[in-house]
Amino acid sequence: TLLCFTSYLAWHAPLRRFVTWMLVGVIVLHTFALAARIVITGRPPVVNLYSSAVFIGWACVLAGLGLESLHKMGIGTLAAALAGALTLMVAYGLDTGDTMHVLQAVLDTQFWLSTHVVTVTLGYGATFLAGLLGTCSIAHRAWLQLGRGAAWGPGDRRIGDELDRMTYGVVCFALFFSFIGTVLGGLWADDSWGRFWGWHPKENGALMIVLWNAAALHARW
Repeated sequence: TLLCFTSYLAWHAPLRRFVTWMLVGVIVLHTFALAARIVITGRPPVVNLYSSAVFIGWACVLAGLGLESLHKMGIGTLAAALAGALTLMVAYGLDTGDTMHVLQAVLDTQFWLSTHVVTVTLGYGATFLAGLLGTCSIAHRAWLQLGRGAAWGPGDRRIGDELDRMTYGVVCFALFFSFIGTVLGGLWADDSWGRFWGWHPKENGALMIVLWNAAALHARW
């Protein structure tokens, strides 16, 4: 993250390339760790809060690298570095000593863990990444207005437009996966205890994320 910020001030191209390859090395290590957990537990990558934080960080870094390969502005790597650092800090706080404990009976299903949980977690990861990109966009606007008033040059507008496009694409991805994942969660609930929706706080939270992403897209349109 520090090297990303430095690349905006000096040694632009060399530092950006170095940061990109550093993140590639980290994501390879992260992927190995996820794969090792899957092999050891015999479970999908997300089974508890700790593993969800680790998985969201992995997905955000991968998506950030994908954005950087498309736009090559240093924004994708910045978002990836921030997302990876923040989610692994959260995971560290959730580490109780045993992060691969035995699942409760109602959660002990390979099918729903592989479909609902992975899908909805990808949606939450995309929502988190979209929030970071939106924050970058706000910081970019504030920096310009602080430095030179309301006047935007062609280069500034290009960066602003690229940030808007990146955020829009990630929010579309987030809405799709969070919606599909929430519906799959309702089907799992119906399969497990005979009711599709029960207005449980966790279910309400899942619905709020879907509605928030949908509201953002509708507001843009």
